[in-house]
Amino acid sequence: MVERAESESRKLLGRLRDTMASEAAGQERLDQITHLTADSMGTEVCSIYLFRDDETLELCATQGLNPESVHQTRMKLGEGLVGRVARTGKVINAADAPSSKGFRYMPETGEEIYSSFLGVPIQRLGEKLGVLVVQSKEAREFSADEVYALEVVAMVLAEMTELGAFVGEGAALRARHTQPVLIRGITGQEGSAEGYVWLHEPRVVVTNLVGDNPDVERQRLTDAVENLRVSVDQLLAGASGETGDSEQVQVLEAYRMFANSKGWLRRMEENIGRGLSAEAAVEKEQSDVRARMMQATDSYLRERLQDLDDLSNRLLRILTGQGNSTGADLPENPILVARNIGPGELLEYGRQLRGIVLEEGSVGSHAAIVARALAIPLVINAKRIQIEALNGDHVMVDGDQGIVHLRPDDTVVNAFRDKMAMQAKAQERYASIRDKPAVTLCGKTIRLDMNAGLMADLPSLESSGAEGVGLFRTELQFLVRSKMPRRNELAALYARVLDAAQGKRVVFRTLDIGSDKVLPYMKAEDEPNPALGWRAIRVGLDKPGVMRMQLQALLRAANGRALSIMFPFVAQYEEYTAARAEVDKALARERKLGHAIPESLEIGAMLETPSLAFACNKFYQEVEFLSIGGNDLKQFFFAADRENERVRRRYDTLNVSFLTFLENIVDRCATTDTRLSFCGEDAGRPVEALCLAAIGLHSLSMRPASVGPVKHLLRRCNLDDVRQVIHDARDAGEQSVRPAVMEYLRGLN
Repeated sequence: MVERAESESRKLLGRLRDTMASEAAGQERLDQITHLTADSMGTEVCSIYLFRDDETLELCATQGLNPESVHQTRMKLGEGLVGRVARTGKVINAADAPSSKGFRYMPETGEEIYSSFLGVPIQRLGEKLGVLVVQSKEAREFSADEVYALEVVAMVLAEMTELGAFVGEGAALRARHTQPVLIRGITGQEGSAEGYVWLHEPRVVVTNLVGDNPDVERQRLTDAVENLRVSVDQLLAGASGETGDSEQVQVLEAYRMFANSKGWLRRMEENIGRGLSAEAAVEKEQSDVRARMMQATDSYLRERLQDLDDLSNRLLRILTGQGNSTGADLPENPILVARNIGPGELLEYGRQLRGIVLEEGSVGSHAAIVARALAIPLVINAKRIQIEALNGDHVMVDGDQGIVHLRPDDTVVNAFRDKMAMQAKAQERYASIRDKPAVTLCGKTIRLDMNAGLMADLPSLESSGAEGVGLFRTELQFLVRSKMPRRNELAALYARVLDAAQGKRVVFRTLDIGSDKVLPYMKAEDEPNPALGWRAIRVGLDKPGVMRMQLQALLRAANGRALSIMFPFVAQYEEYTAARAEVDKALARERKLGHAIPESLEIGAMLETPSLAFACNKFYQEVEFLSIGGNDLKQFFFAADRENERVRRRYDTLNVSFLTFLENIVDRCATTDTRLSFCGEDAGRPVEALCLAAIGLHSLSMRPASVGPVKHLLRRCNLDDVRQVIHDARDAGEQSVRPAVMEYLRGLN
């Protein structure tokens, strides 16, 4: 029975291959497929429903239903049995369709005479394309072999759609990858860019779906799987040798488990037995597993889906010979498109990229950190970008709004270019005040520093007009390596940073890891809320060897010059004193070794937790400077995870309660004569920066590109007036001072 089913399946696939190879137009091909499928399965009806948009299905071809209903019958996602199949991605097999839950009668199709219904989704690697249906007058439930046969036809339809087989005169479908697409994501790094798509990992395209000889195809699969297993074992051996128990090793262990799964291999061999080629069998299994696991509520299972996807793609590349390198040259003005990317890989591209678009990621991810350091516009969580984009596609990235325009039409292009031209013109205006101080109309001078994390950032110190580096992120040198950097390597790097600063102040923040910044060679801790867990100063104090090594590297890099060190995420006084004691030990050791001691050494802390705002006076008297870490402080103040798009935008920096809290910190520091600055994304937003300066924060640190816009606004405003606007809005019971401040600024214009 099984052999007969396999034989029938291979026959049908062979006939479908002939249809694919024919010169027929798109609509004719669809019609032929419905005839072939109905004939092969012994049903009176076979119909193909395809998506017209994300919510609408259209009857595009049929054998057995009223021909006049083709391209006329439409239904919404979830509507009727066809809509249910499309929404859930699951098969519906009903012996008595009219009495089934959710059945919707479509009178124009003439389907009332058919009882049995079998509908399977047409989908490719998670992308829903439509629904394939067979119906018959006889009230019966279709067998497992029949369900499988229809799933195979649906897969072939999906691949043919990807290859453009249904495009042409009178076609049922528009050509894929030719229409304009707008994709909404999340801002990872502000800025605008125009260029052409460069796929970090080009998709594998399966062109030979049908296998003539199952034995040959099984052998091809066996050889490819063996090749895959060897490569995974080699990767695992290399990772274990370098890192032991790192997260990378755990991922590769999962890879090896999948690669050695007998069930995985058996199912692919069964697909070959039904008539598929080896690569088509792999992709069908990948699509089937993806469809099942996407329904899972268990987060662990959903994470494993990514592992299986990666493994399947590796296997497909072995079978098809389509490696990551396609031989194509990087296009002019490349916009990198990827599911996700590590910091090391991103740094290899460097500043040649004009923009980055990721399907995944977070605002605090490694990729976002590097993109900010390189000042490259970044949009994250751009769903479907890898499915929609092809290498060389024209693309526009609006990092300010978190929007991607793929293959934009002329109207969008013109509007986007006008926006970029206005930004360029503004930058010219900012360049004219680059060497002038940020002095307000009321005579107050605001210090504007820049944030940095790479040597590549330092040229911006001169061009941006920043007075120094208010925050140098030292963790990037740890994140981009596969093993812990050596002390002499760090000392040499920090020395080059000080050299490039040419005497301007550089504040080095010690290692800020944990939360969303996990070192590849450090065991990841399974924490329910990493942002509130073992991170930053807590890691440094629990692993003092790493902190001491970094402190020694900083002291040696200074080589007698002035040095500023800042500890991140200090929550209480005793953490600062413990860290300060480590500095004193490192100083004593350097003196004993006869090394040069910094001519001046200032030790500060980042105020990122509300608790530190209420620390004892002794802390404020002892700490030499404080920098408010606005990004973390705001999320803890409002109890709103900045990685959670549902809540992070609900809370305004110019909220009265938050500004009042900041004013209290300003007052405490004024009482103890403690130097205070504000560092974070909000410092680089002109309106927010103006308000921060108005409440007494006269030192701000931001990304280099923001120095000009912030300075331009500050030089046009009177801080006394802005402070009065803020206080009046608070006294009036306003929740945010933003509307009042914006009204004040409109009055200036």
